Amino acid sequence: MTTASNLPEGFTTTFTSYIVDTGTVNLHVVLGGQGPTLLLLSGWPQTWYAWRLVMPALAERFTLVVAEPRGVGLSDKPATGYDTATLAQDMVDLMAALGHKRFSMAGHDIGMWTAYALASDHPHVLDRLVVAEAAIPGLTLSPSIFSSAAGNEKLWHFGFNRLPALNELLVRGNEYAFFSEQFQTKAATRNAIPDHAIDAYVDSIARDPKALRSSFEFYRALDVTMSQNAARQDRRLSLPVLAIGGAHGLAEGVSATMRLAADDVSSVVIPESGHYPAEENPAAVVEAILEFF
Repeated sequence: MTTASNLPEGFTTTFTSYIVDTGTVNLHVVLGGQGPTLLLLSGWPQTWYAWRLVMPALAERFTLVVAEPRGVGLSDKPATGYDTATLAQDMVDLMAALGHKRFSMAGHDIGMWTAYALASDHPHVLDRLVVAEAAIPGLTLSPSIFSSAAGNEKLWHFGFNRLPALNELLVRGNEYAFFSEQFQTKAATRNAIPDHAIDAYVDSIARDPKALRSSFEFYRALDVTMSQNAARQDRRLSLPVLAIGGAHGLAEGVSATMRLAADDVSSVVIPESGHYPAEENPAAVVEAILEFF
């Protein structure tokens, strides 16, 4: 494990950044806090920085492992391995390398896809599961692309992100325009995610030639992931699950998804929040997590 000095001012005294060799891939993590272990995994197109506003409070109660999956931030960006079975195995290997045989996990957006896969494929390692703001391909009923249902207009990127090459050609050099639109339209208000955070996410993609390709690989692997999720439905989750939705996002849709797969699901809808609860209303997210634990 080697240190990686990429933390912004204010995090360096409490949290430490490392590159961890899992045996198959090098993953970037930010560590801090004390208590039971909680793994935090963000979504697309974010990095560990998505958790920055909840980390100080959670670190008072938990040993935090804030991870960047393969393809993201400072982690390795291999050409393959973006299906959720592989991503979940990466997290299990990461936690084992850090000495954590059992832990709890919180996953947001496509981090929720991985969290579900990990809970299903590796039930022996998880104590509790927190998921936020995602539908799970192959589990959640998929809306028609022609539907005018509320929120469906925000799903156009699924098809675009799965393209084999054209998406990279169109977005390269226009990363800020493409990715900033995701934050501005999916949050409760267009300015809910501050410019400095959007800049951090976009810079992490624009500065590395492999990062843009990797950002789309999660979606290009969806056929494999959906096939895996079809098999996972035969293994219902028995651990406690907290489903978090934004009032202006998926709301109760997150818990509705998890009840298709789990027997013990609690639901919290975060007010004044769209798709990014941990950034839009961090105090409410911390309160929900602490109450759940």
